[in-house]
Amino acid sequence: MAPLGMEQDLNSDAGVSAGAATAAAQAGALRLRIRAGDVTGPTAGLAPLCFQGNLVILPADLATDFDAYCRANPAPCPIIGKSLPGSPHIPELGLTLDLRTDLPRYRVFENGVVVDEPTDIRDRWQSDFVAFVLGCSFTFEAALQAAGIPVRHIDLGCNTPMYRTSIETVAAGPFRGPLVVSMRPMSPEQAEQAREITAEYPAAHGAPVHIGNPAEIGIKDIAVTDFGDAVPVYEGEVPVFWACGVTPQAALEQAQVPLAITHWPGAMVVTDRPA
Repeated sequence: MAPLGMEQDLNSDAGVSAGAATAAAQAGALRLRIRAGDVTGPTAGLAPLCFQGNLVILPADLATDFDAYCRANPAPCPIIGKSLPGSPHIPELGLTLDLRTDLPRYRVFENGVVVDEPTDIRDRWQSDFVAFVLGCSFTFEAALQAAGIPVRHIDLGCNTPMYRTSIETVAAGPFRGPLVVSMRPMSPEQAEQAREITAEYPAAHGAPVHIGNPAEIGIKDIAVTDFGDAVPVYEGEVPVFWACGVTPQAALEQAQVPLAITHWPGAMVVTDRPA
């Protein structure tokens, strides 16, 4: 007979393993749809059991500086995976995950300018590329919904609204620029509840960075987004802002690196890791 308490621990471990297996199955099925071209837009709500991530791919000679930039700015840039040079795989995020094909859409930057938004980057892959996957706030949205908190872009079937702010990130090497935030409107009471819930997800941006007046963080018009789609803020609601993994894309614009590839804002890396 197992010692008192061990059976409960074993059952708990089994539950974790089952949850991981279910998340991996959900992620794998969605990635197959993405590879087939059936999904080319936002992934919010499509894999609620799975940890989602932002993507930044750079030549190896820039990887150290970018790693330092992420570690200096952990709210918008929480690293959850990093590839070896030349590899499009990060096994700990998914044994079948291929970063060249498994995102619905990408952005290709040349000298800080977006020149293409393809659905496949196999023809652009280089032997010196290093890929970074950064946690994404889509990861905690199922927890918000389970608590009865609205996630308006999912309810409306559109992309999350994202904005550049007047808050500057900490520079590292050539990387610097404004903090980008995502926004979800809700009641003031729900906003406080959301703060508590999302604080438990530090690898997915954690708690909000601002609640309330957008002008206080340099957003002039909440109806005009820099990335994604605008959503309505109803009477009695407040906008709630989280640090966003599109922040590195603003840094890439300023760094003007010769070549970099990212996710298309809202079209994320769907990992096998449970949310």
